[in-house]
Amino acid sequence: MNKTPSQTREYITKFLELVRDVKNTEILLCPPFTSLCVAGEMLKDSHIKLGAQNCHYEEKGAFTGEISLSMLRELGVSYVIVGHSERRWLFGETDEMINKKVIACLERGLRPILCVGEKIEDRNAGMTLKVVESQLKLGLSGLEDLAGKIDIAYEPVWAIGTGTPATPEDAQFVHRFIKEFLGEVRVLYGGSVSPKNAKDFLSMPDVDGLLVGTASLDPEPFAQIVKASEGE
Repeated sequence: MNKTPSQTREYITKFLELVRDVKNTEILLCPPFTSLCVAGEMLKDSHIKLGAQNCHYEEKGAFTGEISLSMLRELGVSYVIVGHSERRWLFGETDEMINKKVIACLERGLRPILCVGEKIEDRNAGMTLKVVESQLKLGLSGLEDLAGKIDIAYEPVWAIGTGTPATPEDAQFVHRFIKEFLGEVRVLYGGSVSPKNAKDFLSMPDVDGLLVGTASLDPEPFAQIVKASEGE
């Protein structure tokens, strides 16, 4: 919940200049709903894709305050973050609800980024893989052959916004498990990613990209993270 439409316009103007020479990295911006219209207009002729932070699984109806996928598509959105830890733990989204959102995204031609990850008490109890497996099973229930259609973001809840990320080796261990469980899907790491550690995470063989939170709020450090994926 950051950036008004005018702030989004200022951000994208600066960010486009900073990443104009990036050629080989897919870049996705996911502003809040109120900034999607501005962002969509500014990004439509660029190499940067537009995503939403959430969605509702129904196409229309009496769901006051919700946003449908057709509304998002018309604004140029091609990706949707689904099941982010803050949606799960702050707003009570269940795996069943998240599963409906994933299915709706795929049916309507948007690519979901399904977020999974454990809390600190799960980690301390040695339950990381069981929690991740459960979230994957329930969130993707009824779906098969997902290669090229969906991304998974591993975001350990204990590392998000804390300044204490998982180690690259921690991320690699869980990412490898996710790929062994699902097949060759793209798996992103999220959780206190910064310009200082981005290259270390991306050096891991099964870390395919990054889901960046706090460090993306300023276009300059975010551009540094993007360029880390280019080997700069």
